[in-house]
Amino acid sequence: MTWQVDVLTLFPEMFPGFLGYSLAGRALEDQRWSLKTHALREFGLGRHKAVDDTPFGGGAGMVIRADILDTALEATKPEDDRPIIYLSPKGRLLQQADVVRYASGQGAYFICGRYEGVDERIFQKHTIEEVSIGDYVLSGGEPAALILMDACVRLLPGVMGSDQSGVEESFSSGLLEYPHYTKPAQWDDYAVPEILLSGNHGAIASWRKEQAENATRQRRPDLWESYQGNHK
Repeated sequence: MTWQVDVLTLFPEMFPGFLGYSLAGRALEDQRWSLKTHALREFGLGRHKAVDDTPFGGGAGMVIRADILDTALEATKPEDDRPIIYLSPKGRLLQQADVVRYASGQGAYFICGRYEGVDERIFQKHTIEEVSIGDYVLSGGEPAALILMDACVRLLPGVMGSDQSGVEESFSSGLLEYPHYTKPAQWDDYAVPEILLSGNHGAIASWRKEQAENATRQRRPDLWESYQGNHK
C-alpha cells in the first residue's frame, strides 16, 4: 500500500525538497509513498489572492484566515482516515512513537502555516493534530513538514536496507543509540573497542546496551528518567 501525503501550503514548490533524494527519493520513484501539494493561494480572495489579515486585538504580523483555510481543507482533505497535521511550535512535541504511528497508517495531510499562524477557530471546526518538531520557531511549517515526512518515510516497508535498522536506532527503545565503528580497526591513536572484534554476540549486545544507557544518562537526563520509569 502506498503511503499517501497531501500538503496544503503557500509554497508548493518547496516539495519534495530534500525528500527527492537518497532513500526517500528512491521510495518516491518506487511509489512506496506519494506526494500531492495543494496551493493555499488558489483559495485566496481578490486580485492578489489574499489568504491572511491583521489580528483582532492588535499586534504584529498577519494571520491566515479561517474561512479561506476551511475552504481549502474542504476541497482537498482526504476522505480516508489519514490524520490532518498542523505544524506549530504550540503543538505536542513530536516523539518517535508518533512517527511510528503515522508511518503505520495510510499517510497524512499536512497544513503548513506562515506569518503569525492561523485563525484559532479552524481547530474548533476540524479535527487537527498540532505537532511541534522542537522548541524553536521557523519561518513556516514547510521545513517541519519535510522533517516529519522524512522520519515517517524511512520507516515504510522496503525503504531502509534492513528492517532492523529502525529497531536499533535512537529513541526506538527509549534510549539514545550506542556508538558505531567501522574499518580501519586502528586509526591514528584510536582503536575500536576490543569487545566489537571478539565475535561474542552476547557480550557485544550487553556492551551496546550499557553504552546506550550511559549516553542517555549523560546527555539526555529527561529520557533517562523516563526510561527508568518504564523499566522498573
